[in-house]
Amino acid sequence: MIDEQELFEHFHITVDKGQSPLRIDKFLASKLEATSRNRIQLAAESQYILVNGTPVKNNYKVRPLDDIRIMLPYEKREFKLIAEDIPLDIVFEDPDILVINKPASLTVHPGHGNYTGTLLNALAWHFGERGTVNTDDSRMGVLVHRIDKDTSGLLVVAKSEEAQFRLARQFFDHSVDRVYHALVWGDMEDDEGTIKGNIARHPSDRLRFSVCAEGKTGKHAVTHYRVLERFGYVTLVECRLETGRTHQIRVHMEHAGHPLFGDARYGGDRIRKGTRFTKYKQFIDNCFEIMPRQALHAMTLGFVHPRSREKIDFRAPLPEDFEKVLEKWRKYAISSQFSEDF
Repeated sequence: MIDEQELFEHFHITVDKGQSPLRIDKFLASKLEATSRNRIQLAAESQYILVNGTPVKNNYKVRPLDDIRIMLPYEKREFKLIAEDIPLDIVFEDPDILVINKPASLTVHPGHGNYTGTLLNALAWHFGERGTVNTDDSRMGVLVHRIDKDTSGLLVVAKSEEAQFRLARQFFDHSVDRVYHALVWGDMEDDEGTIKGNIARHPSDRLRFSVCAEGKTGKHAVTHYRVLERFGYVTLVECRLETGRTHQIRVHMEHAGHPLFGDARYGGDRIRKGTRFTKYKQFIDNCFEIMPRQALHAMTLGFVHPRSREKIDFRAPLPEDFEKVLEKWRKYAISSQFSEDF
């Protein structure tokens, strides 16, 4: 997952001393030349425009020395990509939103010179584009959140600016219901609990994140978990996100001493608990072969529909690779006598 705050642009403007009264939507449209007045009006509707620390409406008249802060969900950037006929598992679609069950190994957004084989390429095709297209095309849809390449599960795409703003507000306010299923190393001590710890980029590895030491900076992060099944050396847990930071579940579980099974970036791709027997090592290698990724799945997603304003909920069952690994652990747990941990 990607930190929701990273999906916003932040602007800060101090009004000149000689400014005459002017509607704030008109004022900001003149200052933010690349931003349409409609986007500014949607920002005010979503309480993304603060004047002297207080949300204002579009008809607010700016005054000299007003301190204005505005936050806008990122617009699609102008780069070209090729529409590709990549199958999508569509859970729900209407004129406003598209809900997708993303498979593992599908990258959500192009980057690092990789502009093919991503979810955006697939969306371009789904929305009727062919050949090379600009991502600023109004028919392309907008991602309001992301999940990691090797995490499977539910994603919602906004099909209009109105839907983007109203969904983005919910993600920013942490009012979206998100439940993940994760297989983690070790036998969790408690049946349920909460992991708290500010998250920041790792000081020596820019591809990782870590929980900050006490007194250090970082972004507030809270993960609630509940044990679903115990297999002795690994545990299946349900994780509910109170916040949405980059790699949050992966980082919090690693910090708690229970890295995700198969998570190469956070140390879960090697034996962390179990016996020294060769047969056990072969069993683990077989599991890694079946699911060569972190065992993390975005199981449920619930939010208020941007148009009807009614609460809607979606659920995506565990993918085949995850289910096969769980079944192997169930059989192993029944047939084996657990020896002492390392």
